[in-house]
Amino acid sequence: MKKVNIAIDGPAGAGKSTIAKAISKELGIIYLDTGAMYRAVALKAINEGIDTLDKSRLAQMVEAIDIKISCTENEQKIFLDGVEISQKIRTPAISIGASNVAVVPAVRMKMVELQRSIAAENSVVMDGRDIGTYVLPEADIKIFLTASVDERARRRYIEQIQKGITDITLEEVKRDIEYRDKNDSSRDFAPLRKAEDAIEIDTTSMALEEVVEKILLICKG
Repeated sequence: MKKVNIAIDGPAGAGKSTIAKAISKELGIIYLDTGAMYRAVALKAINEGIDTLDKSRLAQMVEAIDIKISCTENEQKIFLDGVEISQKIRTPAISIGASNVAVVPAVRMKMVELQRSIAAENSVVMDGRDIGTYVLPEADIKIFLTASVDERARRRYIEQIQKGITDITLEEVKRDIEYRDKNDSSRDFAPLRKAEDAIEIDTTSMALEEVVEKILLICKG
């Protein structure tokens, strides 16, 4: 199969990561979780006592940040300063922090540089907020996933419970998603929006398998 780059965008909780992982497995190509990279930045900021809204200090911090991604057999592990943090970054606090740091141009430019270098050398499925519009504007296939706020909150809540994160409520998850929607869509630099040539799929009433099958049909042309 020739090298192919697939961009999957959409708001928080739309199922981007789950769908992207399934597509990468079916096609046998790398899944690159861009959101995990911003979560790593947020974790480092929190560990160093830096407010995730402090753009000046974040810009200084990210200059020397060491983020590495290991992609093997469709599994991605992320390392921060030489330590694997794949599980540590999956908490509500880090979710909010990731949305905050993602609006900082210096942070985004650093992450995008790494994302583009990986996509230039490999076939990848990449999901995020601005993959098709900014990170990989020349992606071969662009998908924009969406779903109602209530449905996205329900899915994210179940996902957290299944991971053993039980000290949250459905209402808290919904507020988190609404906050991230506003933050991601209103930021000045590379905001969340659908690329003009992206195919939009509303997954509110669709099963995972249905969405994957639809995207695979699009990939096959």
